Amino acid sequence: MRNVKKLLVLVPVFVASGLCFAQQVKAKQSKSSVKLRIDSVLTISSGNQILLTYQFKTVYPPVGQDTNYKRSGFIHPLYAPHGQVLTRIQPPDHYHHYGIWNPWTHTFFEGDTVDFWNIKGHQGTVRFAKFTSQNSNSKYAEYTALHEHVVFKKDGSEKVALNEWQTVRVYPPVKNNNDYYIVDVTSKMSCASQSPLLIVAYRYAGFGWRATEYWDKNNSEMLTSEGKTRDNTDNTTAKWIIVYGSLPGNDEGGIVMLSHPSNYNHPEPLRIWDKKQNGGRGDVFANFAPTKDKDWLLEPGKTYTLKYRLVVFNGKFDTAKAENAWKTFVKEVK
Repeated sequence: MRNVKKLLVLVPVFVASGLCFAQQVKAKQSKSSVKLRIDSVLTISSGNQILLTYQFKTVYPPVGQDTNYKRSGFIHPLYAPHGQVLTRIQPPDHYHHYGIWNPWTHTFFEGDTVDFWNIKGHQGTVRFAKFTSQNSNSKYAEYTALHEHVVFKKDGSEKVALNEWQTVRVYPPVKNNNDYYIVDVTSKMSCASQSPLLIVAYRYAGFGWRATEYWDKNNSEMLTSEGKTRDNTDNTTAKWIIVYGSLPGNDEGGIVMLSHPSNYNHPEPLRIWDKKQNGGRGDVFANFAPTKDKDWLLEPGKTYTLKYRLVVFNGKFDTAKAENAWKTFVKEVK
């Protein structure tokens, strides 16, 4: 099924369910636990189903492409509860896209302009440095990874401008009419030296998701907390966005991306690819970009925190459920 007509019933009007999202989670929580394993990659799974893979080793681009595209410290694959892959890395149109990842694009550091996003330019990159913690219990599995935002200096040396401790917590899947599970992503950032880092306003930067190649303009949609759809979401702000579409196996699903109200410049600006992207194919990319319309100065000695929640689902997810999910996120994560 590669037809979005069935999915579009989500957009105009929704009926609130009798139970709020938090009550549904409590009532329907699966008894299965989640487990964390580290070998060549870090995986978090529930039973025999892998939910999330974190790539801490350097992943190189395809043979023949510039090796500057290499990168570590990103999530891919992220799976829907029914097993479909929802992320994509190194697509030919943007080899620097890496599943779920969060570099800054236009920054100023020690007199130089540095781009950590468009890594082919070799101004900067983001690297996995080490795991600082990991935990797996009956309630969730969690890891914290130190990411170093590295500047390539003009004299050939390197310097870490920003340390980021990214904590990813995954909760067991919930079995309901819509199967789903929750991923919390919290980034705590601080300057790595006595030099500040100025993140300059730019149209994309921050928490990004390059979605599955299965989606295009004909079988995917978006809906925000402000009622915007894919055709008019870019350059707007939102508390949350549902990104969804048809999936293999005559299925459907996606991710609800939630932004915490404590985040910088909340409700956050969005960078969204519309249906004309990539020569009219309409590939899917969604990005909470807090610095899209506003500079952000990170000063030495201070810690800056960004918090996001992903509700990863199969089936449908409507406005009422998304709003309740956001309220639950705000209540649970301080």
